[in-house]
Amino acid sequence: MDILTLLPFIVLIGAMFLMTRSAKKKQQAAAQMRDQMQPGTGVRTIGGLYATVKEVNDDTVLLEAAPGVHLIFAKNAIGAVLSDEEYNRIVHGDDDVTVDGATVVPDDAASLSDDAAAAEATDSDKIDLGKKAEAADADDTEAKDADAKDGKTDGEADAK
Repeated sequence: MDILTLLPFIVLIGAMFLMTRSAKKKQQAAAQMRDQMQPGTGVRTIGGLYATVKEVNDDTVLLEAAPGVHLIFAKNAIGAVLSDEEYNRIVHGDDDVTVDGATVVPDDAASLSDDAAAAEATDSDKIDLGKKAEAADADDTEAKDADAKDGKTDGEADAK
């Protein structure tokens, strides 16, 4: 047999070997991550639920999603074990970031400058969706409808 005829089969077998090896490494990393879970650790499930680990069993994990709300999940349903900082940032909205032992609190750009115009610009940049105007128009329409039922014209209603 010629080596050129066997070359596609050799390449195919090599590619399959590399793909299965990569998948096996990912599975081992996920299993190791799940084995490192301890009570008090923040986790995210594969469904996107953020919770705190209360108890770890062989195949299941007891999670606390809110105070007094306990859920039992399979270990395989844990998508990520989060660090305390990341969990608090996501769940509690803590924006404090620790850099070299010092807490850094992010702030908006207007407060970093002494320019009052910059602070005013941020307030004026807010988007008005026109909800108040629509509500006022709806009130005017209702008043006109009520006046029409009473038999009053627009001039008589305005004179009120």
